[in-house]
Amino acid sequence: MSALLDIRDLKTWLDSSGGTVRAIDGISFEVARGETFAIVGESGCGKSMTALSVLRLLPEAGQVVGGSVLLGDEDLLRLPEASMRGVRGRRIAMIFQEPATSLNPVMTVGRQIAEVLERHTALRGAAMRKRMLELLQAVGIPDPLRRLDEYSFQLSGGMKQRVMIAVALAAEPDLLIADEPTTALDVTIQAQVLDLLSGLQRDSGMAILLITHDLGVVARMAHKVAVMYAGQIIEVATREQFFRTPRHPYSRKLFEALPGSERRGGELAVIRGQVPPLTTDFRGCRFADRCDSAWERCHAEVPGFSSGGDEGHGVRCHLYDDAQTRTREQASPTPEPVVDERSDAVQPAQQGAALLSVQGLKVHFAIRKGLFKRTVGQVRAVDGMSFDIAAGRTLALVGESGCGKTTAGKAILQLIRPSAGSVKFDGEELTRLRGRALRERRADFQLIFQDPYSSLNPRMRVTDILSEGMQALGVADTVAAREARMDRMLAQVGLNTEAKLRYPHEFSGGQRQRIAIARALAVAPKLIVCDEPTSALDVSVQAQILNLLKQLQRDLKLGYLFITHNIAVVEYLAHEVAVMYLGRIVERGTVDAVLRTPRHPYTQALLSAVPTLEPAGERAVIRLRGELPSPANPPSGCHFHPRCPQAMDECKLDYPAAIRIGENHEVNCLLYRPQAG
Repeated sequence: MSALLDIRDLKTWLDSSGGTVRAIDGISFEVARGETFAIVGESGCGKSMTALSVLRLLPEAGQVVGGSVLLGDEDLLRLPEASMRGVRGRRIAMIFQEPATSLNPVMTVGRQIAEVLERHTALRGAAMRKRMLELLQAVGIPDPLRRLDEYSFQLSGGMKQRVMIAVALAAEPDLLIADEPTTALDVTIQAQVLDLLSGLQRDSGMAILLITHDLGVVARMAHKVAVMYAGQIIEVATREQFFRTPRHPYSRKLFEALPGSERRGGELAVIRGQVPPLTTDFRGCRFADRCDSAWERCHAEVPGFSSGGDEGHGVRCHLYDDAQTRTREQASPTPEPVVDERSDAVQPAQQGAALLSVQGLKVHFAIRKGLFKRTVGQVRAVDGMSFDIAAGRTLALVGESGCGKTTAGKAILQLIRPSAGSVKFDGEELTRLRGRALRERRADFQLIFQDPYSSLNPRMRVTDILSEGMQALGVADTVAAREARMDRMLAQVGLNTEAKLRYPHEFSGGQRQRIAIARALAVAPKLIVCDEPTSALDVSVQAQILNLLKQLQRDLKLGYLFITHNIAVVEYLAHEVAVMYLGRIVERGTVDAVLRTPRHPYTQALLSAVPTLEPAGERAVIRLRGELPSPANPPSGCHFHPRCPQAMDECKLDYPAAIRIGENHEVNCLLYRPQAG
């Protein structure tokens, strides 16, 4: 395969008040026609800046100061801006990370596709509209004729991403840059998007530059992999080489930090310290201060690229400079996960008295229309769910976006008042509490939000953020007592006492999430609802947070309701799992029972779509037809039957009751009803 994109010694620097930020500091790689080249690494390592440099869409403070970007035989860095407008969209297109902010909310879907076609093709009128319909059909949008005239806010997250892909592919580009194209998507939608990109690449011969931190997506899509760290590429390999024998110590740490069932009994590997600021004048290896294998030379001399004796597998590390230094790496094998015998995660489920007991919980929102806002229907966000959580145990709640997970969590904490059902905490019925009685109870249960940056007040210092809840709930009566408690909480989450005097924007994403956890712990809760607390974090930071949550549960006997769509996190942290679909739990049981032997067709489809590190093509993904129905008008009978590959006529009649499969496993599905006689 010939090189379509050839990047040589690219350097992109940004001006800042703290000095020159060397966001990209001399990277080189090639992307061949029909190839998917993946770039992985932590946030801030330069992945997205690489894409923006290729397209010359840098922020005002940024500029390319060196290198070349060849598209075919043409150096994009030497083209005038007028010529670059012809390249963007026509020869190179880009799918941005967040489709909700990338699509224009005041333009219809059709108009946004038409913009690209008008700029880069000769199509007009009926021919252009036909092409627009073909694009929407190609990306799997149902009823494309109607969707052309709709706006982005009328679409689901998965359909917005598909529209973004349709816009990007409208002019049939030679190269598609996909910047975290599946980060915000559920695993079922993610599988559809990845299949779509693979199919389009296969049909058109398009090259893909894939930017992601999800190694499962890399295993499924990539032909070649580059690992970035602190503005440099530190390892390049084929997919097979990378997943078989990652060479750089940083790459190996990324694999060790991945959660999963095999590490449930111990702690995940973490990378100590932080990514160095890119204003630094580096004298040696940029990873040396965080590397377990570093020695004097690593701090004094910049490592060059070496093949390590494996053709096509390059690594920037002194361990591979020569045979003598390579023996150091051989003498320091990758550590095996340590099983912690104290961890109850590896023990059989032995649940004591329920700390939280939820029975028949419903949350319905009225749909009001007309001048007098009469109620014309109900959105059944949560439509009758039941479960228990004991002290020191974790129940994971999984399912697609829109199934009611977050609404259920808020209703349990009485942040949203349930429409019906019972929520008992320590034997007390929370739905009957009002006013002061409820406020006094709030210290017993807390919530950790998905995005710590938006959940922490940017105008308050950490000391004010932590003391606010303690003052409101009467925890620690004096200033001195609150200060002492804050110091203990910060120490528990791995932050020093100096952090109290800083503002949220002065911390990394992982540190902000630690502050959010400290805020929840400050009032001594017994139960914490964790709403996607690691979904926005890199693999290495995620490992730190998961280790922290497990340790706190072990030390303080906390109960967790863990809301997530990351099945690997469920395998590592949870004791039990409940699978939600359209407001109801369809399967529940121990992690081993549900994830090893899923019974409900929806659970089976959900688990089949989870990206793994297995080579592409070794697992069959169950494709669900159609979209998630609206909770305002759920299907009759089993809500899943319109999409179920095993649906029967009886499934349309009545919602199936829970059927016990084993001691710790139950499923709501007619496939498992007892047979008469």
